[in-house]
Amino acid sequence: MTNSPASAGTTATSARRRSTPRLVLAALLGGILPLLASLLMLSPSPAAAASLTEVTGFGNNPSNLRMYQYVPNNVAARPAILVAVHYCTGSGPAFFSGTEFASLADRYGFIVIYPSATRSGACFDVSSPQALRHDGGSDPVGIVSMVRYVLQHNNADPSRVYVTGASSGAMMTNVLLGDYPDVFKAGAAFSGVPFGCFATTDGSGWNTACANGTITKTAQQWGDLARGAYPGYTGARPRMQLWHGTADTTLRYPNFGEEIKQWTNVLGASQTPASTDSPQTNWTRTRYGATGDRAPVEAISIQGAGHSLPLAGMAARAITFFGLDSQS
Repeated sequence: MTNSPASAGTTATSARRRSTPRLVLAALLGGILPLLASLLMLSPSPAAAASLTEVTGFGNNPSNLRMYQYVPNNVAARPAILVAVHYCTGSGPAFFSGTEFASLADRYGFIVIYPSATRSGACFDVSSPQALRHDGGSDPVGIVSMVRYVLQHNNADPSRVYVTGASSGAMMTNVLLGDYPDVFKAGAAFSGVPFGCFATTDGSGWNTACANGTITKTAQQWGDLARGAYPGYTGARPRMQLWHGTADTTLRYPNFGEEIKQWTNVLGASQTPASTDSPQTNWTRTRYGATGDRAPVEAISIQGAGHSLPLAGMAARAITFFGLDSQS
């Protein structure tokens, strides 16, 4: 059967009607796609994430520590410095990848220094007579050399230098605040012991009595130990934030109370809390000398936690205590 002229015309008209939207769509796409392509070419590609870099030749380094630094892409014009000190068997790169301090640096623009111990066992020296004295030698001298290097090379703010650490690094936090109150503005120690508690004279890096929480002193005695690290120093003392799990079997929980005694005494604060609260389940926070986020001493006890701090969210609390959650 053949179409009549009328039906053929109708068919042609219908075909043209059907093709018209297709032609319009093709024309639109023909104009839009090149425009999109040109916009994509003009749009900047996402910035590559900053990376951890090793620094060598950073200054006096009697115990051959290694230095790693993290400078975020959005580093502040006058950045603060945070020293983040690893646990025994750890390393600077491991503490970088296993904690939240670098991501917080990305957010707030401060620089993080990650020291790395190189001796067997990768613990920091918090026990030798050299380590427990201002400019006495060993690891504290090397770590302060790292700080001075960053101050010199990164236009960093010497009035905003802080230190934090876990386990051996927490003990080093206590040591650095005693040895260098002129360098550090505040510290946050996750599962540590008081300054001087781990002291030994036999060359050993381990003090069992301290680790087991059996060394107790009065607040005045602990305070005198910390003050004695830098005889003659009369300037301001750094604030301290303390964290400990009640089920810690490596550096036992009584050390937490001894640290509180020490730093309340050093900072002239009452041992009676100015406030007590529970910011999260199983956390008990006490503040001494004031009630705000930047109290002279803040202590957080974690019910049931072992030797596993910092846990998620704790680094951010330390950053708030330091006042680093802003770029000013």
